[in-house]
Amino acid sequence: MTVALAAAVRSLPRAPGLAYEPKFDGHRLVVIRTVDGVTLQARSGRIVTAAFPDLAAAAHHLPAGTVLDGEVVVWHAGHTDFALVQRRAAAASAARAAVLAQTLPASYAAFDVLELAGLDLRSRPYERRRTLLVDLLLPLGPPLQPVPMTTDPELAETWYETLPASGIEGLVVKRMDQPYPAGRRGWQKLRHTNVRDAAVVGYTGTARRPLALVLVLPVGDETPLVSSPLTAALRTEVAAALAGRTPRTSQGATITAIGLGEVPFHPLDPPLTAEVRHTSTRHPPPEVLRLRTDL
Repeated sequence: MTVALAAAVRSLPRAPGLAYEPKFDGHRLVVIRTVDGVTLQARSGRIVTAAFPDLAAAAHHLPAGTVLDGEVVVWHAGHTDFALVQRRAAAASAARAAVLAQTLPASYAAFDVLELAGLDLRSRPYERRRTLLVDLLLPLGPPLQPVPMTTDPELAETWYETLPASGIEGLVVKRMDQPYPAGRRGWQKLRHTNVRDAAVVGYTGTARRPLALVLVLPVGDETPLVSSPLTAALRTEVAAALAGRTPRTSQGATITAIGLGEVPFHPLDPPLTAEVRHTSTRHPPPEVLRLRTDL
């Protein structure tokens, strides 16, 4: 199932006929309910049903022939925690997945219904799909829930300013009359300004144990920067992404990092993409939040 994508914008779009949804910080997930069972598909197309047995069990209550698009999130201490979603997705066995489903239960923030009772809805306007989505999920209740939506730009701006503490990373904007734009950047997304996508042009350490990433930010003079040290979870994620890849040159290269002097690193071509948080292109160093695999 090819999902719709969103193009980044720098300010809140305001026009008649727009809908605004909070952008949850989770893993993109397509829920497919057939007469034979439930399949959970990641943005990449990978089947992750076994990693989320709690969501798969809940999805059995959907009518056969239903396909939903949304985000899987894990709530902790009043906010969504992306690192915990990563732990759920990385469950290596059915037994481990079952334990995590009890200790870190997942929720599904659904923002679209693509098929219902075997009827393909992707050509229908978003307004109609939204109504069907709410009517479908509200009687079921958690962990399958429709994301909030408003057509009021003032309320949307309030969400944008106040919801980050809950783990909301921005807004997604859609046209009410819009069909589902599968495989296209037909939606718009407004992220908080201190979180951006950056090109990963290299890494320090080794491919099996990367220590930091060399980044080119989408602002500034495109001078590569060394990130802050990667967390253990990110080292594992980056090592997996590097598996099978070779550095651009066998000799590596060096970069000047503030406070560290000349730092050797391994260039990457083509680059990866990472979501980073930063307050300045100089100091402190950018903090890598995650690799982006849902672009």
